[in-house]
Formats: sequence, structure tokens, C-alpha cells
Amino acid sequence: MALKPPADYGATTSTYRANPQTSQSASPTSTSRPVYPTRRPWREIFSPTAFSVPYDYADATSRLKHNISYFRVNYTMAVLLIVFLGLLWHPVSMIVFLIVLLAWAGFYFFRVPGPVVLFNRSFDDGAVLFSLSLVTVVALVLTRVGLNVLVSLIVAVVVVGLHAAFRVTEDLYFDEDTVSAAQGRLVSVVGSEPLGPAYSRI
Repeated sequence: MALKPPADYGATTSTYRANPQTSQSASPTSTSRPVYPTRRPWREIFSPTAFSVPYDYADATSRLKHNISYFRVNYTMAVLLIVFLGLLWHPVSMIVFLIVLLAWAGFYFFRVPGPVVLFNRSFDDGAVLFSLSLVTVVALVLTRVGLNVLVSLIVAVVVVGLHAAFRVTEDLYFDEDTVSAAQGRLVSVVGSEPLGPAYSRI
């Protein structure tokens, strides 16, 4: 007596079960994280073999964006140093500047990586940088050294702009971001289930 084969005989079915843990790990929001300021080695900034004239305006603009993001903390330190040098003959302003510098050290240069939380509100790196810069300028202007601060800021912008435009970027990599993103992708791949087609038993 011949047995009647089932209706789905010979057909292959592909089954896929979504793993919520895998989907969450592979999502862009979980693998990407904000970048917090990192001070780069000064020898990396002043390497004599790392400077060249930009090819054109687009190349100079690209270098400016990359270097300002990469050397953000170092450039901030350089700007503050130039402002401080402009206050050498103003002792009261120097004292005020040193007090404000403590806030820079605590909230920006030496803080634990992560957003600053004040009054149950979190502030990212851009907000902290803007707030500290505004407080510094206002505090110094109140000591009647506004012209000195203006001249110092102009000099600082020129110095930072020239360095960022002439510093090549081929040897500058955001290592921590690349590594963290790669680790996030590795975890999502290892923790995922095989996605190959599964055949039903005949």
C-alpha cells in the first residue's frame, strides 16, 4: 500500500527567529556612543614631519574640521594659555582667570568620561565647552580687560586655524571610537543565532 506524501513534501522552508537581544545590539543607537574630549600627546601636535601646505581650499577645510575635532582639548588648552599670557600685567584678572581655570579642570580637562550632570540635568561636551568659554569671557570682561581678551582670542584663533590647516590628517585616527564600534559589532555577531535557512524534516 502506497503512502501518500505530505502536502509540503520536497518543499524547503526558511525559518528565522528574531532575537531581540541581537537586534538591540546591532542597532546603531547601541553600538554608537558619544565622543568625549581626550587630550592628545603634544609630540603628536608638533611633529615636524606632519605639516604640509594644503592642496586647495577643500583640503584646508577638511583638515580644519578633522584636526579641531581630534585636538579639541589641546586647542582649548592653547587658547586658554594665550588668554592667560595677555593678562600678565593685570593681577586681578589673572586671579579671576585662575579661579575660572579650576572650573575648566573639574568640568572639562580632568572629568570622568561622560556627560556633566548638574541639577538633575545632563550636559554634553559641546554644552560644557560653550558654558565654560562664556563664563571665562564674561568674568574677564568684568575685570575691565575686554580689549586684552579680544586681542588674545584673535591671536588664538589665528594660531589654531593655521595649525589645523597645515597639520596633515593621514596619521590621525579616532582609535577609541573605531575599537568600541568594532567590539560592538563583534558582540552582536557572536551573540546572534545562525541566519542560514533551516530545512524542515521530511
